[in-house]
Amino acid sequence: MIRKFVEESLAQDVGRGDLYALVEPSIDARAEIIAKSNGVLAGVEYVNVLAKLEGFEVIWAKKDSDEFVAGEVLVTLRGGSHTLLRVERTVLNMLLHASSIATLTKQYVEIVEPYGVKLLDTRKTRPLLRVFEKYATRCGGAVNHRMGLDDALMLKDTHLKTIENLKEYIEKARKKIPFTAKIEVEAETLEVACEAMEAGSDIVMCDNMTLNQIFEVVSFRDKNFPHILLEASGNISLDSIESYAKRGIDAISSGSLIHQANWIDLSMKMR
Repeated sequence: MIRKFVEESLAQDVGRGDLYALVEPSIDARAEIIAKSNGVLAGVEYVNVLAKLEGFEVIWAKKDSDEFVAGEVLVTLRGGSHTLLRVERTVLNMLLHASSIATLTKQYVEIVEPYGVKLLDTRKTRPLLRVFEKYATRCGGAVNHRMGLDDALMLKDTHLKTIENLKEYIEKARKKIPFTAKIEVEAETLEVACEAMEAGSDIVMCDNMTLNQIFEVVSFRDKNFPHILLEASGNISLDSIESYAKRGIDAISSGSLIHQANWIDLSMKMR
């Protein structure tokens, strides 16, 4: 899957061929990817695949999940000048995209870790980039939520509108879904959260709840269903996430790890 992604990414940029290569012969060359801002590195696995496919050498000064500061050399590339210049933008785009997500994710993780709360990503990813973007959140320290609809049975508010009896539905679901698959129910109120726990869910998502509502859900869970996991989600920002982490929940999910990540600054210099 990584190889196909890398091949298609390069093909998109090269098109019918790099016109630069038509003018002069290739020479032995060396290039460095330099950080121009602070961040967390991600994308090493993908660049390694590209290097193998295109026949150039990569010498990493950092590895995935490592922090870096402006001015540091992250990787040195060695190969023919035609090759290095052809792959330049593809290498940078992969590192920039992944590292930007990892950098923002790390900021969230550092806030919630002291409370024993896991940070989760979501399925709010760009089309066809889910595997790549969720890899980037892992590099930043997050734990992947569902990769797709086949990972777990998650009943959102839209699903619940089609279900007359939640307890009966979950009992039927247990007989049909894989033994290892969990059932998660989204709840926007204390009442729905309590119903979901009583119906036999494995996880309850507290969606767009106030801090007071979450406290009530946690209290009910702790007293009656201590085995059930609680997840908070919905418009939780860097400024507010600590308040949620303090409430006794098990995990916080946020789509902003991906869709709110601002690109850091990296550049390639030929030596």
